Amino acid sequence: MQIFEFIKKLFGSKKEKETTEELMKKFLIVGLGNIGATYDDTRHNIGFKILDEIASKENAAFESQKLGSIAKFRFKGRTFILLKPSTYMNLSGKAVKYWMTKENIPLENVLIICDDLNLNFGAIRVKAKGSDGGHNGLKDINAVLQTQKYARFRFGVGDEFSKGRQVDYVLGKWNEDEFKLLPERLEKAHELVKSFGTAGLNNTMNSFNGT
Repeated sequence: MQIFEFIKKLFGSKKEKETTEELMKKFLIVGLGNIGATYDDTRHNIGFKILDEIASKENAAFESQKLGSIAKFRFKGRTFILLKPSTYMNLSGKAVKYWMTKENIPLENVLIICDDLNLNFGAIRVKAKGSDGGHNGLKDINAVLQTQKYARFRFGVGDEFSKGRQVDYVLGKWNEDEFKLLPERLEKAHELVKSFGTAGLNNTMNSFNGT
């Protein structure tokens, strides 16, 4: 009986270790945005647009599931789970927490993608933590997760709006010049996301911030 228990414990520990290692190779990439055709191609929906670009390049199809649309792909032994929350921007945290729990993804393997008015169009900033900066999506995620210590990828949308027109601006469509420049920026975002999962957060910040 003792030998049996020893063998069971030995192989059980190995299985548990393998499971932990596998979980550390899973990454949740969340693009923030609002659902519905009204919000397509708006600045506030850059998170959705980046994930659509990645899914297209990786031949991954989105499927409507609980609290969002999900697409998955593998790259260099890592599994990337792309999430577009269906909760609308101001309730993004609920979807993030649900899918972190469902897929057993640790906080350090989560990357949130959102727009940033304080950055020029197309500018990239990746940070390991920080305040919401006035972004309602990040504000809700902070509240639900009860922490600000998660990676976020801020995509600059500029601040070319007059006083009191901020909402109209972020919910507005890209202008002609921005639309022409978007493909190159989306490709850069695609590379960034894969780097996050393979090279790590610090290397990704060093390689992509300011590019």
